[in-house]
Amino acid sequence: MDTTMPEEYSAELDIGEPPPEVLKYAREHLGEDPDTRTKCLQELQDMIYEKGECTPHRMDDSFLLRFLRARFFNIERSHRLLVNYYLFKEDNPQYHLDVEPLKLRHIGDDDVLSVPPYREQTGRRLMIYRIGNWDPNAYSIDEIFKATLTVLELGILEPRCQILGGVAIFDLENLTLQHTWQVTPSIASRMVQVMVTSFPMKINGIHIINQPWLFETMYAVFKPLLSKRMSEKIYFHGTDMESLQKHIHPTCLPKKYGGVKPEFPYTIWLDSLKHNKIIVKELLSLGYKLDPKDMPNDDEK
Repeated sequence: MDTTMPEEYSAELDIGEPPPEVLKYAREHLGEDPDTRTKCLQELQDMIYEKGECTPHRMDDSFLLRFLRARFFNIERSHRLLVNYYLFKEDNPQYHLDVEPLKLRHIGDDDVLSVPPYREQTGRRLMIYRIGNWDPNAYSIDEIFKATLTVLELGILEPRCQILGGVAIFDLENLTLQHTWQVTPSIASRMVQVMVTSFPMKINGIHIINQPWLFETMYAVFKPLLSKRMSEKIYFHGTDMESLQKHIHPTCLPKKYGGVKPEFPYTIWLDSLKHNKIIVKELLSLGYKLDPKDMPNDDEK
């Protein structure tokens, strides 16, 4: 896979004010009213103090706003999501405390996970998994989990991503029994927690492609854990790329899936982000580790 970044693509996070059309979407679909946003933030902050169910590492507006957006500005549901977010971290410290994201390069090198430096047609981020490329003998599923959570923590820094959410593609070509054995009920439960109950990122669609018959065994572990609403966001396409393209336009897909875009490993994204002071500060505050030589110099962002 080519590891250079063509000039027309950028792996930089868009952490500035969302464009007018995205803010319009937030008003129409999330109930985000600029006139009452401050009031909602204050109510959420008051509830955090009053209930005392978690101690956030931050209480500023930009941090709390991502939870309100994820729960359509319902204060109680936003608070529950915040509590679940910290409970998940407390219960699973192995996924973020003392984890060095840049040492998870092998997952990108193996093309198990990628985050393209382009979006799908509605402006949502894409995450692409190719589980068949993963060698369970080389590293555990926990390594993939660590990489996923790092990508999500970085992605949710984008206000655009908080508002629009994201889309995932699971390419299950070359899936084997050895892969399916790794997806235990406890792993499945954690995945559902991240997708549904414990992370301020809205998953707008999960697209399963190239699934073999073995997939039924894996999906049987997940299915009882999924709500009706979440189940309705999962689409099964098999080898029918035209079916996938009804949801994600070919101009926003890699060539492998009938699109026009080149392939990119997620390491390009990480390598770009590590030079941004704001992003490095966020990672460090969450318990991640970065080698000093990988941190930005004073003349960088």
